[in-house]
Amino acid sequence: MNKKTIEYLALVREKTGFSDYKISKEYDINQSNLSKYSSGKAALSETHAWLFANILDIDPAVVVANTKYEHAINTDNNSKAKFWQQQLNKIFSESEPIQIQIAQFNPIVGDIKSNAQKMLNLIQEAYDSGAHLIVFPELALTGYPPEDLLYREGFIEQVNEEIGYLCKSVPSNISVLFGAPQKTNDLLFNSAICIQHNLISHIYNKQELPNYGVFDEKRYFTAGNESLIFECQQTKIGVLICEDQWIDGPISRLCQSNIDIVISINASPFQSEKQQERLDICQKYAKHFDVTFIYVNMVGGQDEVVFDGSSFVVNQNGDVTLQLPEFEELCSMHSASIESYKPINKEASIYSALVLATRDYIRKNSFGGALIGLSGGIDSALTLAVAVDAIGSENVHAVMMPYEFTSNMSLEDSALQARNQGVEFSNIDIHSMVDSFNNSLNDLFGNAKVDSTEENIQARVRGTLLMALSNKHHKIVLATGNKSEMAVGYATLYGDMCGGFAPLKDISKTMVYKLSNYRNSISEVIPERVITRPPSAELAPNQEDQDTLPSYDVLDDILMRFVELKESVDKITEQGHSLEVVNKVTSMILRNEYKRRQSAPGPKISSNAFGRERRYPMTSKFQP
Repeated sequence: MNKKTIEYLALVREKTGFSDYKISKEYDINQSNLSKYSSGKAALSETHAWLFANILDIDPAVVVANTKYEHAINTDNNSKAKFWQQQLNKIFSESEPIQIQIAQFNPIVGDIKSNAQKMLNLIQEAYDSGAHLIVFPELALTGYPPEDLLYREGFIEQVNEEIGYLCKSVPSNISVLFGAPQKTNDLLFNSAICIQHNLISHIYNKQELPNYGVFDEKRYFTAGNESLIFECQQTKIGVLICEDQWIDGPISRLCQSNIDIVISINASPFQSEKQQERLDICQKYAKHFDVTFIYVNMVGGQDEVVFDGSSFVVNQNGDVTLQLPEFEELCSMHSASIESYKPINKEASIYSALVLATRDYIRKNSFGGALIGLSGGIDSALTLAVAVDAIGSENVHAVMMPYEFTSNMSLEDSALQARNQGVEFSNIDIHSMVDSFNNSLNDLFGNAKVDSTEENIQARVRGTLLMALSNKHHKIVLATGNKSEMAVGYATLYGDMCGGFAPLKDISKTMVYKLSNYRNSISEVIPERVITRPPSAELAPNQEDQDTLPSYDVLDDILMRFVELKESVDKITEQGHSLEVVNKVTSMILRNEYKRRQSAPGPKISSNAFGRERRYPMTSKFQP
């Protein structure tokens, strides 16, 4: 609220207890001037404004700006009145406690212009809601990971063009912090850019570059070696980028400068139960360095990784004061509060990760929908549920392709699943096609014994039909295989492995059952007997998975120990498993690397997923 000279004079009288005569003498103010001040005929001079501010122990800039505004009004100088009102607004805004908008952001890799426009829209919304600073995740402008796009001629030029566009377009009174690659003297950095007053005010280069798991940052980036602290709203803010917070060095150096807030911008992929690790380390730092810690994470699916968001704020006592939800793109002011932090159900988290990863892969690659080969089994049933929850029943087409070994139960359950989910459902009898293949090959097979070759022909006919429908209707085929099958090669290459995306690729068979029960707890979309019946590929009479494989609880424990924990055969057998079974399973895993190399991508959920994270040679004589 604007104050006038007469009000300031009244405050001086009240604080000093002096009369106007005494004020005039004590502070060497001309009595004539004081009379004009007292009557409201004149505004304080700049010198007297500073004097009164010192007497009242308030910011001199406030008193000067108020009296300059008063003088402009008294002299009908509208342009100066507008100018001084703007200065007052700025002064008052800078005295408010800082408001930081957390943007849990879902970019598209390489769509730099659209990402920038989307960021600008969120910046404007943040400004309108009173934010002083908005923070986006690591490499928000390009999406993460851009991989070898970083080597493309013109890529960094596009990045710089859009940074310039943001500088020119953002409201001048809001600061913006976001991730983008930056090039200096032919060195490329993973950077945080800070825009203030429509200019790049600061650039921070990530110091710790991860080069494990799904990360290849040392392939592209040079490590920075300097901390960044900037001021916003009279608050000292330190910046980290993702891996920087997991190593003591960057934050220890940063907090030597007595900062108020640490902001960590991240592109941290989802991994089951990883959120607690993030909270633990940030709470430790917040308490140790007596700072507020703001963790801002990307959200969304990108090929084989899915980012869960789960951004949060931890105060100096280590308390979680704000927890943003998983797998949702949204913005929140950092000062918003929650009553308590409740750990999220493991199956609910994993299921949400699959839904988001599937939705984003289909949406970001501009497919018109999804095709699923329904078998009547639990894997395809769960895949169907994920697809419908991801993109809506109207965009999903389920296809049943029975042969002579397909049970009536499978036929009935497939039709029931499709009805439950409200999807388009087709039934294509493949007897004539399979018989035609077999007849054409009969002479070439000679008297060879019937084996898995004939079984695989069934699967490959189904794969061909699905891919034909995909071509015709521009819908992506979702492969339905799970991690247990992919591990031991219990799948048909160019058959049931056909597809552009495999939602269950990193989901063990035992977890498939848990996720199916979880999804049914929301609404029953998977028939109960699909969950309870013995699993079967139905490629031969009375066939069951356990004819070829150990029970899935045994198999999945061996897989977890060998693939994720990287334990030796001896160590696995020490856990009570049969040496014969362990040798059989580990041999199957290593022998089927060539199959996995040709499988569809799928979202990483575990600590060691097949695909870009687990890179084993196809040709190898290693004995575990």
